[in-house]
Amino acid sequence: MRCCSAQTAGVWESPEKNLVSSERLILDAARAGADLVAFPEQYFTGWDPESSQNCEEITGPVVTGLRRLAREHSIAIVGSFREVSAPKPKNTVVAMGSDGEILAKYSKIHLFTPGHEDRAFSPGTGLATFTLCGVRFGLAICYDLRFPELFRLYRSAGVHAVIVPAAWPENRIRYWELFIQSRAAENQMYVAGVNTTGTTPVDRYSGSSMTADPHGTIIARAGEGEELLYYDLDPAFAETVRRDFPVNDDRRDALYVSLMNGQRGHPSR
Repeated sequence: MRCCSAQTAGVWESPEKNLVSSERLILDAARAGADLVAFPEQYFTGWDPESSQNCEEITGPVVTGLRRLAREHSIAIVGSFREVSAPKPKNTVVAMGSDGEILAKYSKIHLFTPGHEDRAFSPGTGLATFTLCGVRFGLAICYDLRFPELFRLYRSAGVHAVIVPAAWPENRIRYWELFIQSRAAENQMYVAGVNTTGTTPVDRYSGSSMTADPHGTIIARAGEGEELLYYDLDPAFAETVRRDFPVNDDRRDALYVSLMNGQRGHPSR
């Protein structure tokens, strides 16, 4: 399966303009033979941890527009938006098939509290998986990369690849590569991080979208500017890596839970 990370900078708080400009990228990806194209975190508005502007329902103009473009260009799309929710909106990513049908929806579980994202948004509470071209996918968003438990749950669900839309800042970019490789190697899965680029009122971003394979090896890496980054996913390869080196069989989940519960009951002195 051929995928594309659309590393691009949008127009700040202008979902209509960004939806129009996204069509060129979607068309280019489809013409290059990609089965799926993914956009950065909140690309259609720009990521702002404290903004509740331009929030919409899943039936709103951004998702409806992406569904139309998926149908017109026969390509699956992963894009994120600010979803209307009570009491606060959610940072949500949605995957839609080449027929425009919604395949999965995921709301960011780990909000970026250092940037006060928790003040303006509500966290998600569930996983999201879908299957396309024989590849079982999971979805995560940016800061989620720092929490290996989420990726472990996706591994338990049989996921071959996790797509991670992000707005990962330039001054912490070294951790971006570290976490993508680590989450991939730990779980013997592909991890595809699609990052934004350019400067916004919130921060400066330096791209570096990348994909790691089930060994944790980087198989595709973008530069700092706008770029369409292509990479191939092979579910059979992920299954082979897991079969040949069955590290998953040596996990002791029941013991981990017991040890955690024991630690809570016996605080250290």
